[in-house]
Amino acid sequence: MDRVHRGFTLIELLVVIAIIALLMAILMPGLSKAKKQAQATTCLSGLKQIGVAGALYAQDYDYFIPRGSTGSTPIWFMQYLPYLGHRHHESDYRSVKVYRCQSFPTTGNGLYDVPNRLQTVCYVINDWTFSSRTDTTGAGVGKPTKLSVFRRPAQTIYLADNEAGPWRPIIESATSREIIRCDIFIRTHLPLSDSEHINDGRRIARARHRQGCNVLCLDWHSEYVAAEDMTVDMWRDK
Repeated sequence: MDRVHRGFTLIELLVVIAIIALLMAILMPGLSKAKKQAQATTCLSGLKQIGVAGALYAQDYDYFIPRGSTGSTPIWFMQYLPYLGHRHHESDYRSVKVYRCQSFPTTGNGLYDVPNRLQTVCYVINDWTFSSRTDTTGAGVGKPTKLSVFRRPAQTIYLADNEAGPWRPIIESATSREIIRCDIFIRTHLPLSDSEHINDGRRIARARHRQGCNVLCLDWHSEYVAAEDMTVDMWRDK
């Protein structure tokens, strides 16, 4: 007797589709979380590599390091090229992957899973100096600084994730005029600031990785700092 072969009924197909959709709904949040965690880990690793470059640079230049973005020529990410396997005057800094954070968003509206490929440097640099330990305002530096000036290098931030938003610049080249807005020297640049002013507004990412950002400190280690935990004291040179 011949066997009767039959296909799936419409109801059976719908059941299978529903099960697949349910599984996808269960798995996707976990996969998305894992992807973001991987991006955060890659960012930390990139900052650590920049830290190695900074340490090597300091050894070659009497323990001075680049600060800010107005008095340093060329800018810090250009000066570190030879220490990241690139020739200083012959390489394009835009090919250095560690200068970019994979989580840099297309806009400042929370789309932190779609990087903006036009942003070539995803970090802001410490350009903050203080007259004393009681000085809570400080001022911009704009010139190289000797590492011995920093009394607590392990607790002092050198680089941090750059905020993204309509008031923040996209740096497409080393000659961009907007580079001057990629340093930190006043309280309103910190992540808890609500200011979105082009000059004085928030410059450090409030929620790039979880509810905070990754940073590179001046003992050249990288770590995560929650936005609510970041203070002026973390940027002090005195």
